[in-house]
Amino acid sequence: MTLRQLAPLFGISKSAADRIVDHLGPLLALQPGKRFRRGTVLIVDGTLVPTRDHAVAEQSKNYRYSTNHQVVIDADTRLVVVVGRPLPGNRNDGKAWAESGAKAAVGQTTTIADGGYPGTGLVMPHCSPPAPPLPRCSRSR
Repeated sequence: MTLRQLAPLFGISKSAADRIVDHLGPLLALQPGKRFRRGTVLIVDGTLVPTRDHAVAEQSKNYRYSTNHQVVIDADTRLVVVVGRPLPGNRNDGKAWAESGAKAAVGQTTTIADGGYPGTGLVMPHCSPPAPPLPRCSRSR
């Protein structure tokens, strides 16, 4: 929800809602864990966040200036455990995974990803096998 939506919900001004969120936000954030429990399964995906800051953003596939954020969640609790450093939006997910610091934060923990992460060592459960080679055409004369 935006501050413009939160303020009337609680009967306060937008600036008061902003001060409260600024004060409480860091207290509600999860502390980064040093290690994940044995058997933990994580899920990663990249998301494009539109931004006006052209120093960080680049035009992405939707022709908007955006940044690519790698978000990692715990598969059991669905809580966000890692968010990578923002990168320009024209980076593909596989490259952003390595460059954002999310890969280093996860370490050797089993991580599931979609098909946008080939060659990264992540588990991609829905990848289709490579197509079989086409039969050779034989011409008879």
